[in-house]
Amino acid sequence: MEERKQKEIEHYDSQLNVEQGDFEGFNPILLGSHKFLRNFLRDKCQDKKILDYGCGNGINTVWLAKYKGEVVGIDLSEKSLDVAKERIKEQGLESMVKFLPIDCENMTFPDNYFDIIFDGGTFSSLDLNKAFPELKRVLKPHGFLIGIETLGHNPFTNFKRKINKLFGKRTKWASEHIFKMKDLKEAKKYFQKKETHFFHLISWIAFPFLKLPGGKILLRILEKIDSFFLFIFPFLKRYSFKIVFIFSQPK
Repeated sequence: MEERKQKEIEHYDSQLNVEQGDFEGFNPILLGSHKFLRNFLRDKCQDKKILDYGCGNGINTVWLAKYKGEVVGIDLSEKSLDVAKERIKEQGLESMVKFLPIDCENMTFPDNYFDIIFDGGTFSSLDLNKAFPELKRVLKPHGFLIGIETLGHNPFTNFKRKINKLFGKRTKWASEHIFKMKDLKEAKKYFQKKETHFFHLISWIAFPFLKLPGGKILLRILEKIDSFFLFIFPFLKRYSFKIVFIFSQPK
């Protein structure tokens, strides 16, 4: 196994001892970006083969399974997969989900296998030059890949990321491979159709306060401000904290 992959596994295994991998210590469903994901997928998963790509501790696998698809979660961290299995067991969803210790850059699935691929923020841990061809290969011709990633153009969130790296909250590889607009262009080599949505231009400021009184109200206010500015000034989209993308029609 490549050294960078081993370091990613060790990092996420160590984080399991601190927190169970939930987003910034709170449930990500509070965020407009994650609400968009769930609403988009709500009526599209039933009886479909779904890949939870780099599923980690299964925080997204649970709600994907509740949408009544046949879900396969893959990750190289077997400790994370153990936590994911416990999550699924607690929800009584074992019959809907299978977890496998598979490399996202070298999957063992047949060609054209999945109807839907979900990426919940795995790309920064990967070499996309190896990941994109594999994603295209295992996706059915009429399927789609939907993902949510952190964008790497905002100088303020980039500074925060450097601090996280300094304190061991991010690996060197992940902090240096945050998704960028150039990666969208790279995806066009493998998928004919691309749809993008941008979130949290300034509302990321509210994240540390969401467990405090008034924190959720602050988030909603800032997300409305986000929507206004991203609509009026499209050039600001690249400075959003999160991007949701939908790739379809694999080439």
